[in-house]
Amino acid sequence: MNILYNVTVNIENDSHDNWLHWMLTEHIPQVMKTEMFKEYKIFKLQGDEDTGGITYSIQYFAESMKEVDEYMKTHAPFLRNEADKKFGGKFVAFRSLLELIHHSA
Repeated sequence: MNILYNVTVNIENDSHDNWLHWMLTEHIPQVMKTEMFKEYKIFKLQGDEDTGGITYSIQYFAESMKEVDEYMKTHAPFLRNEADKKFGGKFVAFRSLLELIHHSA
């Protein structure tokens, strides 16, 4: 997998449990159902206690930019809107794309 689509989210403490459950049971399964990504990983940022929330990195792996572009055009607007409807004002998110250059065996 050559492209990493990373979504970093800081969620308020009060909404964290509901948000994480929703991510694992609804949102991420919907993203993966698009078949634009081959796998995902979730990381929790450590040493982040002073930010006033809990920060996660949700990483989606795609074969090429073609899949990511298709996801962004076709699926992302609806899925982002769903997150805003459910948790609007309770989180901040930023997204980044990374291309794999080298991988150790």
